[in-house]
Amino acid sequence: MTFPSLAAFIGLCAILALTPGPDSFLVLRYSLSNARSGLAAAFGSSLGSIFWAALVGVGLATLLEQSAEAYRIVKIVGGLYLVYLGVTAFINSRRIQHGRLDGERAVKNSSIRSSFLAGLLSCMLNPKVGLFFLAIVPQFLPTGDASFGLTMLLGVIDFAVSMIYLGVLSLVATKAVLWLKKPSVTKAMERTSAGILAALGLGTAISANS
Repeated sequence: MTFPSLAAFIGLCAILALTPGPDSFLVLRYSLSNARSGLAAAFGSSLGSIFWAALVGVGLATLLEQSAEAYRIVKIVGGLYLVYLGVTAFINSRRIQHGRLDGERAVKNSSIRSSFLAGLLSCMLNPKVGLFFLAIVPQFLPTGDASFGLTMLLGVIDFAVSMIYLGVLSLVATKAVLWLKKPSVTKAMERTSAGILAALGLGTAISANS
């Protein structure tokens, strides 16, 4: 792979990362709890790129491109998962407000492990990321060479670009929350991010049938 083609691929990865989507709102959501949870969500979401690169490398991801039914199922499941995350976040926010969930319990609910899994599953259940790899990766592979190793290398590059962006987003969000450490502001941000996640999930699930 030449340097110009590598630079072009990195640029496309940056565009994908900068495009607002479930991964950005997930990172913002978990960053409201603490920096570690936000970074864990960013790492999980970015790691999903390697998962999709592996599927493309072994040829399984072509099922999404060739089967409208498979694409629809993955899209619906991914949308419902986002709805679940949004509703759960909203319920926890109300419990904290009414004193039914103390600070220690809240941190536990936004643990590093759960944040990481939320980010990872969200990306794994996002067929648009898979289609991105199906459409873009082959264009950067040498003619007649569809090696698994090179495909995975491109996946690692996308992981790195995504992690840099989402990591910075998480740190900025955490700093903003610390600066605006007012209960009313935090509550509003938590409920807004929860509502956006639920709306994105519903929109994704509904559009799968259109």
